[in-house]
Amino acid sequence: MIMRIFQVQTKAGKEAEFAKFFYETAIPLMRGTDGIVQVLPGAPQAGSPREFSFVMIWKDLASLRAFVGDDYQSPHIDPAEAELVESRSIKHYDLVE
Repeated sequence: MIMRIFQVQTKAGKEAEFAKFFYETAIPLMRGTDGIVQVLPGAPQAGSPREFSFVMIWKDLASLRAFVGDDYQSPHIDPAEAELVESRSIKHYDLVE
């Protein structure tokens, strides 16, 4: 299985708008995506109010590629969130069970 860690930092002043997108769109989308075994969304803490994350456990690399395409190493974002995001990162690991 593949562990995919996606992190986002919102633009200053866009935290509430991104939070709405995160809870109402992103979390339900990821939880309903074929090939994902588990989704662990992370909301900001007081010391880092602009940082959100997802830890996703994918069944396999083929499932991940079916969702994001061959360029799975790049952090893709939904067009609806593009104006809200300052930076993003993505990392992949083999899950150790």
